[in-house]
Amino acid sequence: MAEDLTIIQGSKAEVYQSLIPQIKALLEGEPDLVANLGNISAALKEQFGWLWVGFYLVKPGSKSFGTAQDAETELVLGPFQGPVACTRIKKGRGVCGAAWQNAATLIVPDVEKFPGHIACSSLSRSEIVVPLIKNGEVIGVLDVDATELDQFDETDKKYLEEIVAILHL
Repeated sequence: MAEDLTIIQGSKAEVYQSLIPQIKALLEGEPDLVANLGNISAALKEQFGWLWVGFYLVKPGSKSFGTAQDAETELVLGPFQGPVACTRIKKGRGVCGAAWQNAATLIVPDVEKFPGHIACSSLSRSEIVVPLIKNGEVIGVLDVDATELDQFDETDKKYLEEIVAILHL
């Protein structure tokens, strides 16, 4: 397992192409999902300097009664890098909840224009959310926020989806 990260300059695609093998090396031989999510968050934050990079995982809701099978699920804050964050997000709420509900990556150029955006930080201006899918079901999301408008594009979508796929969920 590699425990260093080489930061490079270049086009966005070149940076991702350099980073992905390093992320694979960080995860190699480590079966623990939380540890791997933590290292992915740190690697992305360190390389790109985005405001917030982290994961939310689908878990039983906090106000659930009855058995775990009856519990309504929510996205619950997982490993992340950046300012403090929202702890729980309902399905369909905000960008993360919408990506979960649609099981699709969402790119939001201006979070102020996204209906129902949840402002965990007033510094967030744009966002990309990539679902983590296991056996056809969303089990979590990778959430990335930037302080600039229109920070994310199809290049980010392609490579962040590739990074999530490294997890072999």
